[in-house]
Amino acid sequence: MKILKRDLHEWRLRVETLDDLWVLARLARRGMSVAMLGERRDQTTSGEEGGRSKQAERKKMWIQLSVQTSEHQSFSDTLRVHGIIEEAPIDIGMHHTHMVELRDEVVLSNAKGFSQMDFQLLKESESASKQGQVALLVVEGDEMILYFITARGLRESATWTMRGGGKRGDLRQHERVASQFRQTIVDGLTQQLDEAMPLVLCGPGRNRDRMLEDLRGAGHRRAMLSVATSMGGRGAANEVLRDGLAGELLAQHRMVQEVTLLEEAWVRISTNGAVAYGSESLKKAVQEGAVERLLILADLLRDDSSSCGGMSWNTLVEQIISFGGEIIQCSADHDAGEQLVGFGGAVALLRYAV
Repeated sequence: MKILKRDLHEWRLRVETLDDLWVLARLARRGMSVAMLGERRDQTTSGEEGGRSKQAERKKMWIQLSVQTSEHQSFSDTLRVHGIIEEAPIDIGMHHTHMVELRDEVVLSNAKGFSQMDFQLLKESESASKQGQVALLVVEGDEMILYFITARGLRESATWTMRGGGKRGDLRQHERVASQFRQTIVDGLTQQLDEAMPLVLCGPGRNRDRMLEDLRGAGHRRAMLSVATSMGGRGAANEVLRDGLAGELLAQHRMVQEVTLLEEAWVRISTNGAVAYGSESLKKAVQEGAVERLLILADLLRDDSSSCGGMSWNTLVEQIISFGGEIIQCSADHDAGEQLVGFGGAVALLRYAV
């Protein structure tokens, strides 16, 4: 996210990545206003009185909405913000939908000011946009899957499957088909990936090393790493993230840090360690000042209908911060995040067991 202007009540932002749309979907909620360039049909240019004649000319104009709802599918390239027009040359008080896409400029405003958690999410988005994406290719003998590791999730991009492979026992035929298959993937990666985008190849067996040799032979000079995993498919991608198998290439990546902390929580839960989950356990840990890190879904933190042991999540967060604790706003767009959903959306790593 590019921050063009920021003060107490208004932020002017430019969307630079798909993750920025994810962040905006959490920031743009009821009670706030979103303004950007949009289009409306100007009825004064039609020959009809009233109604919404399709013959009316569509005009670009600056439209500010009082946000009612926002809709965003994981890794989609559009955010839909629904609301009622507050400021525009025409149609004040009518419903409108902003379609926010990459490179759009948006003004987000809140008469009450922005919360500390909103500011944290914005700053994380600004930092993450500088990291860039990392590509991850899961390599198996007859199938390869390309994923992109972003700040907020693991996005599947393409799947290649080898059909046939020659008669059983005809090794020369099999090798020829396998080589052609790998060349197809090399061509696909050359077209899909930026020249500087790092690539991690993972999977069981030695096929990933053959693939790495083919990529280098085709002139790929990007940072590339071959990592052995115990399984294939999406499980291999999660193993790389969970166990830190990519080393320094991914060590500082926002999502890898998030997954690492969540995996630490699952280990502590399985060993009765210093961890808390569930309303009463979390509330007790917070009141004792024992919370070192709270891992919480960003959506749950902004759900006014949800609470923890009768306390609002915002109140709970303020107490944790006052005791020197840290808040990690998590996404559910990866497997560890989905596990967090199953634990009620929040789990705390503690300084000591309570």
